[in-house]
Amino acid sequence: MQAEVNGKVIELSEAGWLLNLDEWNEDLAAEVAINEKIGELSQEHWDIINLAREYFQDNGKVAEPRAFSKLMKQKFGKDRSDQKYIYSLFPTGLIKCANKVAGLPRPKGCS
Repeated sequence: MQAEVNGKVIELSEAGWLLNLDEWNEDLAAEVAINEKIGELSQEHWDIINLAREYFQDNGKVAEPRAFSKLMKQKFGKDRSDQKYIYSLFPTGLIKCANKVAGLPRPKGCS
């Protein structure tokens, strides 16, 4: 699978995961969001994407949903921290959807 962003072809896995993490950029995130049936990314989407990327950079792995909810609560408050909120923005959740849009690696056991 491939995505074309700004005239550059970027390789994705068959399930749409970025193969070379260094190729991620915001334009690619917007393209992946379309493929994931999210539509246009709002500031709320970007808050999750940026926090997921920050966690990955700091820890070398993607955040587990429970740990991520805790981070969201600390940074954005209780109303924006539960899984229901994340699913409202990313229909298949943090692991399958938000991390894919954020250009993070596919977690083990995730399709």
